[in-house]
Amino acid sequence: MNTDIKIGFGFDVHSLVEGRKLILGGVEIPSAKGLEGHSDADVLLHAISDALLGALALGDIGQHFPNTDARWKNVDSSIILKNCYELVKSKGYSISNIDSMLALESPKISPFIEQIRNKIAEFLKVTPSQISVKVTTTEKLGFVGRAEGAVAMATVLLIKE
Repeated sequence: MNTDIKIGFGFDVHSLVEGRKLILGGVEIPSAKGLEGHSDADVLLHAISDALLGALALGDIGQHFPNTDARWKNVDSSIILKNCYELVKSKGYSISNIDSMLALESPKISPFIEQIRNKIAEFLKVTPSQISVKVTTTEKLGFVGRAEGAVAMATVLLIKE
């Protein structure tokens, strides 16, 4: 069996609330609402972090950064992402590429895609060409369509160094 490549999948969801900043992929997006969570609730970085951990069966961010631990209260999710990638690198793997999808009814995220890709690449010390970020709506269906929350999914391909 070839163990030189590993694939991981991550999924996260957070509700939108007033009085919070909207942080997606490490970028502050102008919005009347932000995502609720113990950390800064960056749903995209959380999905990518879980994908990194999942590829090597290292658990999930809830195990490594529990919302019951005051150390992680309002933490910048880039710290979570960087810590997850350090675990991956300690096992001898590096990122080949990341493909991610963000579902959010509003605000429109398309104008921020390149900035988000560049920020994620900066956090992980990879090139922006290794990072794909796509955005969609849910055509006004469900909690995302009612602008009550956001969903992010990510897939990562890791290669043995």
